Amino acid sequence: MSNGRPGEAGATRVCPHCKTTILQSATICPSCRHYLRFDAPASVAGASTNALQVEGTIRHPAEGGAWEYSVVLVVRDEEGKELNRQVVGVGALFGGDERSFSLTVEITPTHDTRRPGKRGLRH
Repeated sequence: MSNGRPGEAGATRVCPHCKTTILQSATICPSCRHYLRFDAPASVAGASTNALQVEGTIRHPAEGGAWEYSVVLVVRDEEGKELNRQVVGVGALFGGDERSFSLTVEITPTHDTRRPGKRGLRH
């Protein structure tokens, strides 16, 4: 996984707080929500929009054995090639338990029109 050149669209870095790989341009870590940059103009910090949001709830009936679950996130490119796969959570539901799941994909427009090569920044 390449982290790209500084300033390049899609370039990544590690959050100093939670150690999650994040976009270099991030002003707030999407994982731990700590502020990372205080020098960014307000227009850049607020330019993100939700391109996709999916929410759902699973309820275990009061009877029956436990259900184990794995939350798996897969990112694919336009050709269906898998770019990234992560297990983001595991657990179990017992009779009467409930879990809610939410997936949000935020996009932030940039002015970078360069396109990385085949081995570029695609995650």
